[in-house]
Amino acid sequence: MTRHDVVAPMAGAVVHVEVAAGTAVAEGATLVVLESMKMQHPVVAPVRGRVHSIGVAVGEQAAEGQVLATIEEDATVEVDAAPVAGTTTEGGIRPDLAAVLARRAGLHDHARPDAVAKRAARGRRTARANVDDLVDPGSFEEYGGLAFAAQTARRPVDELIERTPADGLITGIGRVNGDRFPDDRARCAVLAYDATVLAGTQGQRNHAKKDRILELAHAHRLPVVLFAEGGGGRPGDTDTPVISGLDTMAFALYARLSGLVPLVGIAAGYCFAGNAALLGCSDVVIATRDASIGMGGPAMIEGGGLGVHAPESIGPVDVQVPNGVIDVLVDDEADAVRVAQRYLSYFQGPIDDWTAHDQAALRDVVPEDRLRVYDVRRALDLLADVDSVLELRAGYAPGVVTALVRIAGRPLGVVANDPAHLGGAIDSPAADKAARFLALCDAFDLPVLSLCDTPGFMVGPEAEADGQVRRFSRLFVTGANLEVPIITVVLRKAYGLGAQAMAGGSLRVPLATLAWPTAEFGGMGLEGAVRLGFRRELDAQPDAETRAALEFQ
Repeated sequence: MTRHDVVAPMAGAVVHVEVAAGTAVAEGATLVVLESMKMQHPVVAPVRGRVHSIGVAVGEQAAEGQVLATIEEDATVEVDAAPVAGTTTEGGIRPDLAAVLARRAGLHDHARPDAVAKRAARGRRTARANVDDLVDPGSFEEYGGLAFAAQTARRPVDELIERTPADGLITGIGRVNGDRFPDDRARCAVLAYDATVLAGTQGQRNHAKKDRILELAHAHRLPVVLFAEGGGGRPGDTDTPVISGLDTMAFALYARLSGLVPLVGIAAGYCFAGNAALLGCSDVVIATRDASIGMGGPAMIEGGGLGVHAPESIGPVDVQVPNGVIDVLVDDEADAVRVAQRYLSYFQGPIDDWTAHDQAALRDVVPEDRLRVYDVRRALDLLADVDSVLELRAGYAPGVVTALVRIAGRPLGVVANDPAHLGGAIDSPAADKAARFLALCDAFDLPVLSLCDTPGFMVGPEAEADGQVRRFSRLFVTGANLEVPIITVVLRKAYGLGAQAMAGGSLRVPLATLAWPTAEFGGMGLEGAVRLGFRRELDAQPDAETRAALEFQ
């Protein structure tokens, strides 16, 4: 019979000798196991036969090329079936893989029927339902889903796995509007606090997850959608060496993305403290009618000695819409997701499937009577493609309308004076609103269309009490530094500094300045200019009727 020497393929320590002299072995059966550089390497029989001799023992150091065993080849020898490395279940799944699959299955809503039922009873969706609705089907890759709350010093691990899935924060990357835009424009980072897990609080592990996904958003220029329901910081985590938690990077990382990528914040239900801080850093805040948004929740307010308040009374929408915190108010989470998808679409590029309104209807938008008010939103809707207008902060500073639109399929921003409020005069809130919107358009390369109809900035002793000199000037600073094209269309009045501010600081700044047939231009209102510039002549008239006739001559 032919004998075969089996040699060590590398130097290593002998950690197992699987056979003894005289053992019948099959080709490929393990004879000896060597350990080298912390890895174990089976050395197998090259042929079927019987072990003639074993040349090493456990604990010895074998040199590369050293004979470890000798096999007498014998194709007729009977051998026992060799054990398969890695035991499998009846379904063919290894125990370690089965454990991972079970953990992943435990993250989904069907594994938590009680939590889902409680949300449904309140007319609310789960965090995972919101994420699934936002992203394209099958596109979401979750990061850190197997994390659980850092509280093993207080609670059993199995309980934490069951009750604190993903440590209360879903993070990942998916596609939004991928049916209309290419993958590189559709990819989006998503963060969704889960209010069914420890009230949506910010734990140590979900902070780490948040940091990770925000760093990826920065590196790969990914828009971010944040579902910010929850109560802020969590004091109950025990498994990390934290003293104050003031070194948490999430707030700096999220704020650093401002102006780099679109940031969408969604608030439904209670959104307090750290969750509200992140929400407020977003470019746009979308909120449901049952939202309460505040920098401090009931516990923080009571702890500060400021009384006991129900969460519903802290920053409800009837407060946060008029003050400008909320950009878009919606009925429910499903509407919030649809608005988020629509908002992101303006930053994803032009589209081919658009429909224009009958532009002849624009002829009747502005009345011939120069003193008759009209609906500037109708002019905006007719100029824009059908169903393409998304107005932002409609409930705040009504003297200026700010909206994202499409014209001939191309996205752009529109800022417009509303003559129905203060005759179109720009007050301090309107200046703030317009400046912030122009900065948004500039940051993301959206051209600006300005629809001007203003008698100028608001004036008077009361108007000066809210710091409007600085606030008005910010509109000039922002407009003058736009790097995107601006076109100004004067619908009716273009008077004074307010008109210049609506044109980026001067009528010479826009790429083009256009005028409706009803347009009027002047350093100030025509009536005021006549009364100031021709006061001597008017005062010389014998009666009011004659003065009026001369004034409008």
